[in-house]
Amino acid sequence: MRGDFERLQDVLEAISKIEAQASSAEAFVADELLQVWVVYHLQILGEAASKVSLDLREQYADVPWKQIIGMRNILVHDYFGIDCDLVWTVVERDLPTLKEQITAILQTLSPA
Repeated sequence: MRGDFERLQDVLEAISKIEAQASSAEAFVADELLQVWVVYHLQILGEAASKVSLDLREQYADVPWKQIIGMRNILVHDYFGIDCDLVWTVVERDLPTLKEQITAILQTLSPA
């Protein structure tokens, strides 16, 4: 069974994949395939975050777990209502901070 360590690694992997492809707002807006790529990996990120134990989420309450999981739910269930500007804002503004937070948490955990 995958534990918190592996789920957090999944979050970091999704962030890394987004970072590798999403180079600029202009490229993101102009490329529908890139938009789908980013949205898909944000869904993976949110799904992985939703599987992190409640204990760990409570221990690291500074991570916006509810917002991450909520974003995943919007991306999955309201696909035709996705706001690309909002998605790009998340990529540009929120993912770097989340990457730092998850990296710091992983340094305190041991693989299962």
